[in-house]
Amino acid sequence: MSTTLRVLIVKVSSLGDVIHTLPALSDAAQAHPNVIFDWVVEEGFQEIPTWHPQVRRVIPIALRRWKKKPYQALKYGEWSSFWQILRHTEYDLVIDAQGLLKSAWVTALARAKKRVGWSRRSAREPLASFFYQVGYDSDKQKHAIARTRELFAQALGYASPGQHSPQFQIQLPLAGSPSLHLEKPYVLFLHGTTWDTKLWPESQWITLGQWMNHRGYAVYLPWGNALEQERAQRIAAALDDALVLPRLRLSEMAHHLQTAQVVVALDSGLTHLAAALQVPTVALYGATDPKRTRPQGQQAFTLKSDLSCSPCLKKTCRLAPNASNMAVCMQALTPRQVWQQCLPYLADLQRGPSSTEAPSATVPASRELL
Repeated sequence: MSTTLRVLIVKVSSLGDVIHTLPALSDAAQAHPNVIFDWVVEEGFQEIPTWHPQVRRVIPIALRRWKKKPYQALKYGEWSSFWQILRHTEYDLVIDAQGLLKSAWVTALARAKKRVGWSRRSAREPLASFFYQVGYDSDKQKHAIARTRELFAQALGYASPGQHSPQFQIQLPLAGSPSLHLEKPYVLFLHGTTWDTKLWPESQWITLGQWMNHRGYAVYLPWGNALEQERAQRIAAALDDALVLPRLRLSEMAHHLQTAQVVVALDSGLTHLAAALQVPTVALYGATDPKRTRPQGQQAFTLKSDLSCSPCLKKTCRLAPNASNMAVCMQALTPRQVWQQCLPYLADLQRGPSSTEAPSATVPASRELL
């Protein structure tokens, strides 16, 4: 009988980074059927590891909240509780799959026979490598998923997966099914993201939404904060058939993504989740680099700005003509470009399958050519 191999993963955030780690677990399970994983992750993302069949236990951590309110964390014993849970099990191996000082610190606290991560020249924060017994090299220009898969392969001693397609193996719980039942065919617009330079102009969202309505699809708009809710309401108000969704739990959001006809999205964590769920996803990139962080999935497509300044990896656009900081590279991506990428997944519910052109009669020509 083979001995169980107990491995602790430290990948605390963010949403996209956590999603990017799942294929490495699938690789490891295929190479070592006896491996079981525990996972330290930020409390806001603790649902995600449970969606993978190889994860036994999730250990939530609240670094973001503790940083803002350290006194409360000490007063209510949150830190000591986390420390006791983390130290309860001795692991054969701890893998820091993030390469930051905060993740390396957690790695060092765990009881383990061996601690590994990326080497000094490969870690996102080089000082993190001093917390490991072994640091592995990886090309920083590679996609984050490929880097993580290579890290697990080196740490667990099996052949690198190379160009084999990543297998996310997401199994959503029935308990997370949304209470809101969306019966009509719909597309989902992920219009929110963390940087202003990753946003797409609202006028472009509206143009695309009008075309979706004309073809027979409702447009649904989720949100995660007050600014996103206000943007969603403005876009919906300009469309004939649109719904601003209520605030959703992550598992509910995943179910809504899974049943969308198409997801049009920006560079955000939910975009990576949609692609991992094998939903047709069109992701818009300008300021950030899709070579390293594009969504990966069998039906994921990345539309990148062709301006010479893209990607700049900046949170502010030096070429922005006004105080809104709307990046010029994102403004240059037109609704027609996005529409053409969506068309293969959209039956014409209004007029039949023959129409492939954007319904320009519903939108001024000047808007089409933005």
